[in-house]
Amino acid sequence: MSRSLPPLNALRAFEAAARHLSFTKAAEELNVTPAAIGHQVKALEEYLETPLFYRLTRALRLTEAGQSALPSLSQGFDTLSEGIDKIRAQKNSNELTLSVSPSFGAMWLVPRLEKFRRRHPDIDIRLDGTDHLVDVAKGEADMALRYGPGGYPGVQSDWLFSQFNTPVCSPLLLEGEHPLTTPDDLRHHTLLHIDWKDAEASWRMWLLAAGLTDIDPTRGPRFSMESMAVQSALDGQGVALIGDVLAADDLAAGRLIRPFDANLSTPLTFSYYLLTAKESMEKPKITAFRNWLLEEAEVSRSKAG
Repeated sequence: MSRSLPPLNALRAFEAAARHLSFTKAAEELNVTPAAIGHQVKALEEYLETPLFYRLTRALRLTEAGQSALPSLSQGFDTLSEGIDKIRAQKNSNELTLSVSPSFGAMWLVPRLEKFRRRHPDIDIRLDGTDHLVDVAKGEADMALRYGPGGYPGVQSDWLFSQFNTPVCSPLLLEGEHPLTTPDDLRHHTLLHIDWKDAEASWRMWLLAAGLTDIDPTRGPRFSMESMAVQSALDGQGVALIGDVLAADDLAAGRLIRPFDANLSTPLTFSYYLLTAKESMEKPKITAFRNWLLEEAEVSRSKAG
């Protein structure tokens, strides 16, 4: 059915001015000038061949025609807004926002994401690289990857893997004046530290476990993220103490090596978990990503083992 309607901008100007009974407030809402609102309303009145406002000295008052039209127009714009929201929601329905720490994202997740994209090309992953603890139960992200003790209330929590703390370095450190072949050789090399690591993951604890009490466990540069410490190790600048799963890809490619026996790796209490809001578990994009990630975690566990 053909609809004969005035220009939409004129209707918007009238509806806003009628709600506020003010051209100035309507202009602020629509981000135009009061004069523009006045021109639009005047054009609408000419189109309809009827006045919509009584223009008083310091006020506006709706005519009977204006009062009659306002409720339907307001409802109509609300309905239009709802329709646009539905379009936007449909557009973003296959976008999945994942909160992940920058280091874990860069070192473990991002190198694997192409596999997910090939399997599910219709799902767009948006990575929010942050150490801020988002609340997936409140919709701050669709899912989150977190390192911690477990026991996350109110959400679906999937264990991915735990880790062993292991020294890693560039193969370059096996050469030179002081080749790194035994833990005692660490006294001749730079220790690379990760600031946020808790006590059990520190060089102090590792050296004590290895029976080395005469090597200063505090010397060497400090980094706020694991990925920076690993990059320094890749460049041959020292020895990093890192979780074996995070280092697995570089170890497998030979870019990093374990200079010592694997038995000298120490277990870490914390693990990596995938967190999902329980009410989102049945969404196809959530199911697809969760199933894929659990498969990848299983592969990583088998390689690290």
